[in-house]
Amino acid sequence: MLKIGLTGGIGAGKSEVSRLFAARGAVIVDSDVIAREVVAPGTDGLAAVVAEFGPGVLRADGALDRPALGAVVFADPERLKALNAIVHPLVRARSAELEAAAAPDAVVVHDVPLLAENGLAPLFDLVVVVDAADEVRLDRLVRLRGMAEEEARARMAAQATREDRLAIADLVIDNGGGLAELETRVDAVWAELARRAAA
Repeated sequence: MLKIGLTGGIGAGKSEVSRLFAARGAVIVDSDVIAREVVAPGTDGLAAVVAEFGPGVLRADGALDRPALGAVVFADPERLKALNAIVHPLVRARSAELEAAAAPDAVVVHDVPLLAENGLAPLFDLVVVVDAADEVRLDRLVRLRGMAEEEARARMAAQATREDRLAIADLVIDNGGGLAELETRVDAVWAELARRAAA
C-alpha cells in the first residue's frame, strides 16, 4: 500500500485532482467529507460538539448549524482548539478504518486541505501538492466560486503559503492551465504512484 497525502491551497484544484485519481483507481480518504460524517445527526461526535458548545449550534432539524458554529470558533482561537480536539481524533480514526480496508497494493490518497498547516507530511509515504499561482487561484475563487475578492484573499492568507506547501512536496502537479493539461499531468503522476505501489 502506498499512502499519499494530497494537498493544495484553496482554488488550486486539489478536489479535481482527487477526482481524477479516483477515476484511475485510487482509494480516496477525504478528510473534509469525513469531518462532516463524524458530526452527522445521531453521532457521538455531534453529541460531543453540542456538549461543548451548547444547543445553539444545532439547526431545527437536529443537524449541525455550521455557520453558527463557525461564528463561534473563528472568532476565538481557544474555541477552535476545543472543536478540533473533538473532531480531529474522530477524523483520524475513520481515516485509519478506510485505509485498513484498502487492498495491500492500493494507492490510498488522503485528501487533506491543511496538511502543511498541521505538519502532517511525515504521516505519508509521499506528499503530492496541487499548485497554481496565487493570481490564478484568486481569479478562480472570484470568477468560478463567486467569492468577493477580499474574502478570497482572506481565505488564501489563512492557509500556508505556496512556498510552505511546495517545501513539503515530493511530487507537484502544476494546475495553472486548463483541464486537458491537468489530465496529462495527473496521468504522469499516477503512473509514478502506481509504479511505486507495485514495487
